[in-house]
Amino acid sequence: MHLSHIEAQLDYEVVAPAHMLLNIEAARSGMQTVIGEKLAIEPATPMRLFCDEGSGNRFIRFDAKPGPLKIRYRASVQRAHAVVPTDLREMPVSEVPDEVLHYTMPTRYCESDLMSRCALQLFGDLPPGIGRVQAIVDWIHESISYEPGSSDSTTTAREVFVSRAGVCRDFAHLGITFCRALNIPARLVVGYVWFDEPPQDFHAVFEAWLGGRWVLFDPTRMAPVDRLVRVGTGRDAKDVAFCTIFGDVRMTDKKLAVRELQDESMQPSVAPPPSGELIGIEKPVPLSQTVEATD
Repeated sequence: MHLSHIEAQLDYEVVAPAHMLLNIEAARSGMQTVIGEKLAIEPATPMRLFCDEGSGNRFIRFDAKPGPLKIRYRASVQRAHAVVPTDLREMPVSEVPDEVLHYTMPTRYCESDLMSRCALQLFGDLPPGIGRVQAIVDWIHESISYEPGSSDSTTTAREVFVSRAGVCRDFAHLGITFCRALNIPARLVVGYVWFDEPPQDFHAVFEAWLGGRWVLFDPTRMAPVDRLVRVGTGRDAKDVAFCTIFGDVRMTDKKLAVRELQDESMQPSVAPPPSGELIGIEKPVPLSQTVEATD
């Protein structure tokens, strides 16, 4: 088991009345369990909370009045270690479940239709299976430079392939694109995880459908994927932005901190947990639009 303590701080200046959609809460599904969490928005405002049944993403909606806006989220999340077999096979398209099939399609950031020839040239001769996906991950890690500021919220996988530089979401988008070009369903996963460099931020990885299950991969190799606390899952970054803004709102500050306890001994691996008590909270399941995506 692995225990992560998370603190997220998002500060904004609301210029004119706006509507906000947040996706910053840890998912309550799969290999992880939310032990406790607390969400605070200042000034206090009525919120609507809902969970997307297909992805498990948890959303918060509210109206924001002009002036300073502060959002604070804290959580303790326990995550089980996943054992991934080394012989997982790729599934023929005819065997891909209905609810997974759309993860084989090109999307705004993952132009798998335009990258199919390239994917076949690079990986088409490799034996199908988890080894081929790992080869994709290795190629991205060795061929793409991790350079903060080299891309923006509109950068696509094809552009990253040409420029040979990007950040975590670009690495993940390229992995997804190569997989889909080979008819391997793949999707984006974002969440919280501790790593040394660069400064702490939301982290993006991807997962591929192999042997009838989703398997996580991180081409950046910034942190073991089984330590990632999942927040959002989607076709690409458009589905998993941590904040979507409808109106004139400007971010003034963003701070994230992740502290970890791991293994059976549960001794601090990085730093002690955040101060203060976490309270478990059960959640029920045309203006201009700005999307703030994972860096």
